[in-house]
Formats: sequence, structure tokens, C-alpha cells
Amino acid sequence: MTRDEVRALLLQELQKIAPDIDAKTVNAAADLRESFDIDSMDFLNLVMGVHQRLNIDIPERDYVKLATLNRAVEYVYARLSVPVGKADDGKV
Repeated sequence: MTRDEVRALLLQELQKIAPDIDAKTVNAAADLRESFDIDSMDFLNLVMGVHQRLNIDIPERDYVKLATLNRAVEYVYARLSVPVGKADDGKV
């Protein structure tokens, strides 16, 4: 999966929890929670949506790494590139 595909998937999941999001105008460097008024439950739904679609675990300690679209893309892309059994080393 490419970074562009990860970005598209994240935007799809964001639009599920915040349907008013216009993917073309998303500031990829802005805080997602603040930009779209996403509460903690919505954010958890985003994490769960990514988990279900890509079958990757995102530990709670890593949620801060998903704060912006850019950071989320890089994090998820890196998780997809990690060999099985190495994902929980805390380095991603």
C-alpha cells in the first residue's frame, strides 16, 4: 500500500465520523481533533476503522502519533511495513 492509498483510507475513515469533511481542503498538518471538532470517542472510532480495514494494532500510547493527517499517514504506512511480531517494539 502506498502513502497516497493510506491517506485516502484515512480520509475515508475521517469522513465516516465527520461527514462534513471536504478531503480536498484538509490541512494535513493541522490537528485533526481541533480542525474537525473530533471528540475522544470519534477518534477511537477512527482508530478502530483503520484497525478493521488494515488489520493493524494501534496501541493507545501511539494515539498522539495520529494527531495530524500527515503524521497518521506516516505512522500507518510504517506499521504496514513492519514485519509481523515486530510492531510492538515502541519504535514506530
